[in-house]
Amino acid sequence: MLQNFEPTLTYAQQKDREDELKEFRSRFYFPRHQDREVIYFCGNSLGLQPKPAAEQIQQELEDWRRMAIEGYWKAKTPWMTYPQSFRPALSRIVGGLEEEITVMNALTVNLQLLMLSFYRPQPGRYKILVEAGAFPSDQYSVETQVRLHGYQPKDAIVEVAPRPGERIIRDEDILNAIDHHKDSLSLVLIGGLNYYTGQVFDMAAITAAAHKAGAYAGFDLAHAVGNAPLRLHDWDVDFAVWCSYKYLNAGPGAAAGAFIHEKHARNQQLIRLGGWWGNDESSRFQMEKGFVPKPTAEGWSMSTAQVFNMAALKASLAVFEEAGIERLQAKSRQLTAWLRFLLQSLTNLSFEIITPEEPHRHAAQLSLFFENRGKAILDKMMEAGIVVDLRVPDVIRVAPAPLYNSFEDVFRFYQILQQMQ
Repeated sequence: MLQNFEPTLTYAQQKDREDELKEFRSRFYFPRHQDREVIYFCGNSLGLQPKPAAEQIQQELEDWRRMAIEGYWKAKTPWMTYPQSFRPALSRIVGGLEEEITVMNALTVNLQLLMLSFYRPQPGRYKILVEAGAFPSDQYSVETQVRLHGYQPKDAIVEVAPRPGERIIRDEDILNAIDHHKDSLSLVLIGGLNYYTGQVFDMAAITAAAHKAGAYAGFDLAHAVGNAPLRLHDWDVDFAVWCSYKYLNAGPGAAAGAFIHEKHARNQQLIRLGGWWGNDESSRFQMEKGFVPKPTAEGWSMSTAQVFNMAALKASLAVFEEAGIERLQAKSRQLTAWLRFLLQSLTNLSFEIITPEEPHRHAAQLSLFFENRGKAILDKMMEAGIVVDLRVPDVIRVAPAPLYNSFEDVFRFYQILQQMQ
């Protein structure tokens, strides 16, 4: 609880000694600044490299060297079914059934592919509802999809924005907008955690409202996966997509993930773009015409598994499995609450924490609004060995990741900010 926090190094070090997850920090590489590890609070953009990643990539190189084509069946993790090796860990992280999950392509590619299945506009029911200020890829995907179907974005896209004078979109405003457009709504597509504000949306309520309105519900979980609590199957979410290089620590360009609810995954008549790798395994090697999709999320796969782009994810998910997603989220709540407590005690800097304070409405990220000073403050942080990022106009995103960040990291960050003007 907030009243038990102490703004001291002694308190931070005691919390780190008590931390059940403290040893996981040693499994990641930290960049260095002036011969000291940086304070890395940028896992919301790119997670640190897990030390086992190199070994995992080397394993795939070794299997390729020794086995060549036989690696598809005889590699340590056979390449033919490589994406299936991620199912157990990812099912626990996103709250889905194993057959509802696959790893393939990149985030925006997956978003576009799944929108082709779940945005099926008809005369009178053609609108997509999104949050205003969604990540640009989501905005571009929605814009191009509606144009693909012959509609104009200004007519087909409904944006829900914060109320005047507010920075956060109220969940009730999203629900009210869904109800208002219920007769013309085809799809609700929301970022589960808003990249700019750090706000976690009520995905369960949004999904229920979309279904009541006769629309599908999909989520971009780029900033939520491996971070915020997710129960996609239980919430009855139709589909979701995510990248793997942020909190999942799979490295730049890593293969992304997708969730398709079992009621859709098992529906082999649901329209999708086909590829050989998504065809039913029992007939795949008959090499015949007639696409028959697998009755799982892998029915949306199109191409051979990107093994080298997936190897680091395999290494990182092994660490997640050992740490446990529930324990990670519990530590994250403590880290972020203490960070907020310390920031609110600063009197030398003027800024606003725009991320909601309620635990269920945020995860690891706090967004700090420095009016007209964002870039200047960012430069000072970087000079002091703090790695965070800036989103225009003046929001600095600070994200202590529980797998590798410590309470002492948070206190050092606070100490440095105490000296800034």
